[in-house]
Amino acid sequence: MRHNKAINHLGRKSAHRKALLSNMASSLILEKRITTTVAKAKALKCYVEPLITKSKDDSTHSRRVVFSYLKSKEAVSELFRNVAPKIADRPGGYTRVLHVGFRQGDAAEMALIELVDFNEAAAADVKAARKTTRRSRAKKAEETVAAEAEAPKAE
Repeated sequence: MRHNKAINHLGRKSAHRKALLSNMASSLILEKRITTTVAKAKALKCYVEPLITKSKDDSTHSRRVVFSYLKSKEAVSELFRNVAPKIADRPGGYTRVLHVGFRQGDAAEMALIELVDFNEAAAADVKAARKTTRRSRAKKAEETVAAEAEAPKAE
């Protein structure tokens, strides 16, 4: 029985699993999005999110700790230089897993895992959704600005 055993072993020995997750995390940080199976994407999310949280503190110790997991200088420098400043104010939830269908060969369920703040298309959708409200505050603001602009002309 697997009661209270949270980790997904992914059908691999521990060394193989650690190498797999390390390589996938490096690819995710460098490429900003990767396509993989749903099980691997969920395991990767649990693996990479603490590393991204650790990157908020740019110290030698945190760099060494992250390097011990990623084993790639390029990925560590990308994480601390480009990713960490962009997610500095986010309290968590740095990755998004989107289901994309089934793989042709073996019908495995596939997923796209991406860093949330690096998806420009989703960010544009969020900004567009924020602009539309139930009440039209923008029209009222434009009317008051227009009224103030016309008032000095009348004097």
